[in-house]
Amino acid sequence: MLKEDKTKGRIDLLINVLDSTYEKESWYAPLKHAIEGITADQATWKPAGEATKTIWENVNHLIYYKERLVSNMQGIEWTNNLDGDQTFSLTEQSNDEAEWNKVIKRAEDVYNNVRQLLINTPEKEIEQLEGKLLDIFLHDAYHTGQIIQIRKMQGSWPSHR
Repeated sequence: MLKEDKTKGRIDLLINVLDSTYEKESWYAPLKHAIEGITADQATWKPAGEATKTIWENVNHLIYYKERLVSNMQGIEWTNNLDGDQTFSLTEQSNDEAEWNKVIKRAEDVYNNVRQLLINTPEKEIEQLEGKLLDIFLHDAYHTGQIIQIRKMQGSWPSHR
């Protein structure tokens, strides 16, 4: 197998993993399905006495790391440096549906940006980014699982899934 065929296969694999963590249901529900149809109230809900982040906070956290990734892949200096805990507060939570919808749109936009960059990134750069990309995608799957667990606790996860 030629080196460029291997790299092309890696790009296809990375795009498949990205798609599976955001919108293409596979062995687990992707983020888009995990946040589909929930209200701002549900997104800000927290179980009593639990040290759990809200759905909104988890989505903020995922957006932050992918926006930083996009910036780095575009060669743009990232100036919005937050520590891990601060990333959960990237946007302010409220019971405002319009604000929650902006967060959902921002999550979709950054997914589309990462996907487009993967398609257009030179193959030699993919080799250098592969580990970081996989870490971010697996991180998304982890937090999506937390979002689904929160939805199950609040009774908003569809029983047919």
